[in-house]
Amino acid sequence: MSLRLLLPEQGVTDLLDTWPDEPRVYDRQSRALESRISARLLFEHMATGCLPSEEIAVVRAPNPSLNAKTYTKEEGRTDATKLMRLYNGGHTVRVGNLQRILPPMARISQNIQTETGYSNYVHAFMTPSGNQGLRHHWDQQMAVIVQLAGVKRWDLWKPPVEAPMREHNESFRVWCEEYVPQWEAAGPDMRVDLLPGQSLLLPRGWVHNPYVPEGYESSVHLTFALRERTPLWLAEKLAAGLIQDPKFRRVLLPTQVGTSELGEHLRDARDRMVTYLEDLDTGGLVEAVQKASRTDLEYSS
Repeated sequence: MSLRLLLPEQGVTDLLDTWPDEPRVYDRQSRALESRISARLLFEHMATGCLPSEEIAVVRAPNPSLNAKTYTKEEGRTDATKLMRLYNGGHTVRVGNLQRILPPMARISQNIQTETGYSNYVHAFMTPSGNQGLRHHWDQQMAVIVQLAGVKRWDLWKPPVEAPMREHNESFRVWCEEYVPQWEAAGPDMRVDLLPGQSLLLPRGWVHNPYVPEGYESSVHLTFALRERTPLWLAEKLAAGLIQDPKFRRVLLPTQVGTSELGEHLRDARDRMVTYLEDLDTGGLVEAVQKASRTDLEYSS
């Protein structure tokens, strides 16, 4: 089970059986993950220019991410010399979607989806000592943070919004300028110094402000983001069969969409949908939906 590469047995049980809604820290006990990926391997890829530039983000708080042209050659390849210079100058290098770059991570990602029914992705973050990349924000899915090297400090606050998902309640969409001053004045609800060999379960919506304090070694960690399935996902699967009904494939004329007639068409579509769902044999969909959970790479197909 690939989840056991990220978490000890108790962590796997907690994740699968209860899906915690508060952060938890675990000692991994096993270092089997490091046989597949390590801080040294990531730095080697970075120093040789083997990382695809489109999967790289470079940022140093409080500034936004740098333009990719800053570390990209004319032919589109990563400029290893410039990238290493930025890192040595205090910038965090984030390597996205390792499951698309490294075969061992692809296998781990595929196995996690088989085990959970959730699609997922893996990012790596390399932050120099005494520096910070991303600042206060929250994410839209459960994250398993795996510390490979150094120490990362996580200041955490309870979710300011309920159950953020996809574009709904994304931090940058609903951000308030008062957030950070309020959080800093109150202090974090939890502070975690994540050590090598430890993992942090970080539920969606929890505000996090990660950084490497002065005097601490540079940090390398992996973020495994698990895209949670929800009743909305099931509703989308239930409604997907509507396309088989020709009535739902008929054209709505521009004059119907742009006039008061639209309300009538909305009501008609709703009534037809209700009738379709009431007559739908959900038992016959179970196998297909289970297969989709193991194969869909995004929230919906």
